[in-house]
Amino acid sequence: MPKLKIMRGVDPAAPAPSRDGAVEIATRADLARIGRWRRSFSGQRKDHRFYELVERTICPDFTYRYFIIRDGRGEVRAIQPCFLLDQDLLAGVPSLARAAERLVRGWWPRFLRLRTLMVGCAAGEGHIDPGHDEPDRRHLDIFAKALRQHAIDAGAKLIVMKEFTAQDRPGLDCFLDHGFTRVPSFPMASLDLPYADFEDYLKRGVSAKRRSELRRKFRASDKSPPIEMSVMRDITPAVDEVYALYMQVYERSPLHFEKLTKAYLCELGRLMPDKVRFFVWRQSGKPVAFSLSMVHGDTIYNEYLGLDYAVALKLHLYFRAFRDIASWAIANGYRRCVSTSLCYEPKLQLGFRLMPLDLYVRHTSPALNVLLGWLLPLIEPTRHDRTLRKFPNAEEMRPDRRMRDNYPRASSTARSDIFDQAETRSRKAM
Repeated sequence: MPKLKIMRGVDPAAPAPSRDGAVEIATRADLARIGRWRRSFSGQRKDHRFYELVERTICPDFTYRYFIIRDGRGEVRAIQPCFLLDQDLLAGVPSLARAAERLVRGWWPRFLRLRTLMVGCAAGEGHIDPGHDEPDRRHLDIFAKALRQHAIDAGAKLIVMKEFTAQDRPGLDCFLDHGFTRVPSFPMASLDLPYADFEDYLKRGVSAKRRSELRRKFRASDKSPPIEMSVMRDITPAVDEVYALYMQVYERSPLHFEKLTKAYLCELGRLMPDKVRFFVWRQSGKPVAFSLSMVHGDTIYNEYLGLDYAVALKLHLYFRAFRDIASWAIANGYRRCVSTSLCYEPKLQLGFRLMPLDLYVRHTSPALNVLLGWLLPLIEPTRHDRTLRKFPNAEEMRPDRRMRDNYPRASSTARSDIFDQAETRSRKAM
């Protein structure tokens, strides 16, 4: 299997081969000699420590490398993590298309399954690395131009800038000039918390109907034996129990990318205690729910959830976990709650707004890249999610006019009772 090769010996003081700058490939061991790495992504909750941890503990079949972007004087201006994998472009198509997919792959096994060079984070959204400086479009342009040759050298057919935020669009517009197509990925979701407590949120943050439904769920949950929540920074003592809860949710998810490991959970708390909070809910001493969250500035990020489905629906544990985390966040001075992708139906009713994430995609073949540019809006993962189109800021996912014209419009009919529908489907799945 082709590997990303080191293009030049990585030396912090190495001169650039041109006055415009250069892009090199480094291993994690090489980064130890580059002081710039220790402040990479310092403005994000997932800083350089997180990327090192992901490489050690998640997806060992990936080939992890790091792009070193130098200016014309040879100085390191940015470092962007990347990894190689086999990507299934049909992973997000609806179930009705699966029969056709199986038919085609019966005689063409690798149809739309391509060796891919991904730039970004293997466990979450990506960001431009500006260090302590503002991103420089000139150096991003050099990076965009160099990516195709690096991908070819690695044996990759596809290049993907993975899940970069809408705030990065101005800097990454230059990728569109180098043959990349921008399409939406599954977005995160955000809820402002300008409330005195959770009761204040219920009064001012949701409709009367939704408030009544939530209180009904909480009353039903409170009738059970007491459920106690604890907050931990090191989950090692309980990792076996909570990992089993995480796997229950993971196995029920229709889409998979990264799969956490016990080593990741244990090392995350020890390596980043300033950023990580583990929430564990126990009933009669037994864990029934688990949330891995991270904090940064005035925001708490709900990253991963684990539930015991033997009792989760009866006890409305999803909503109880939201209530308890939101209450804890408000009490500790956090002003915003951000949730990661998927499970959009309850987030819509809880008042969340979408936080768009973008994919920048191109094929290494210029001819096939033209075809891919027209195909991507038809197969991108959010196209068939009707719930996403009901969010008030759904149009923010698709900033490009040509792309918006290719998408079906949201229905103008009244919203259905999404909470009850979601729970009904979940009960049928048990």
